[in-house]
Amino acid sequence: MLTAASSAAGDALALRIPTVLRAALGPHWEFTIDGPRVEIQHPHRGTPYRPPRRPPSWKELLHSLQTAFADTGAPRDDCLPLRWGRDTELTISAVQALDPLLKDGKRQTYRRGFLPQPVVRFTGERDASGDLRDGFLTSFVNVSRVQPIERLEEYGAILDGWLSVLSQLGFHARHVSVHGTLTPWRRREVAGITLHFRHLGLDLGDIVLLWNADDPTCMAVDLGTGLERLAWARTQQPWHELIYGRFAGAAPQTTLDAIRTATLLLGNGIRSAPHGVGSIARRVISTIDSGAVCMGVSSAVREAYDYWSLFSVLRTPWPQIARGIEEELCR
Repeated sequence: MLTAASSAAGDALALRIPTVLRAALGPHWEFTIDGPRVEIQHPHRGTPYRPPRRPPSWKELLHSLQTAFADTGAPRDDCLPLRWGRDTELTISAVQALDPLLKDGKRQTYRRGFLPQPVVRFTGERDASGDLRDGFLTSFVNVSRVQPIERLEEYGAILDGWLSVLSQLGFHARHVSVHGTLTPWRRREVAGITLHFRHLGLDLGDIVLLWNADDPTCMAVDLGTGLERLAWARTQQPWHELIYGRFAGAAPQTTLDAIRTATLLLGNGIRSAPHGVGSIARRVISTIDSGAVCMGVSSAVREAYDYWSLFSVLRTPWPQIARGIEEELCR
């Protein structure tokens, strides 16, 4: 529940958001406000979309993002450690970089600016057979801008800057829409207002205005999407082909997702174990179909290792990771 003071602060911010966003985005956007719900669309949203003739590599996409965010005043910062241990065993979102400000009311953060943050989550949507739906992975890169702010106008400028980032990646504003509710929410020490953005109807991510529930002057913005989902929207490639490349048909998708995630975990020094954070690695590896990888996992691990190494230095060499996975499968 929101306290009276936090509720009043949230309501005051919510009332100002449409005006702030109109000022930031300019007159070429259509605002539809129905009670607490808001939707922002481009007037020429029906125009056709053309994906790139040559999809960029992951390295090229990351470089484009880094350059574009820097141009909007958000230089790249180092990734958070994958092993977290405060409220979650693992880092599940770049927003955790804002914990000192938002949860403790301290005028500091662990990171700020552009973070291409590898994360692990077990909340991806699944189909009736239990397989992850297209667009979801157990491990992915949370592309975020995490930014403390002093004034609400900075929140509007960050959303406007995000549209500039998308433009530099080859998207066009006319295919992007923003929607959500201006009703504040609260989770323990933190309150916020969340708006979601889409590209051609595909959910890409959200921009969240956040504040410490006891001290609303401790305010920040978390703008986030997934690198893989961003590439999917941009290229319009089949999901499994985009993520797994030449391995897409070599093993069940659950196995490929588990190898990818296990490579990230073991690469960060998290060994398989019966308890603690190691039990997460054991849980992930247990979903690998041993029959589908009877010739070993080295090639798939090396591919995943090269991917994760784009974002931070892995502590464990890939041959040791492959051996660790194979030994766990034989346990």
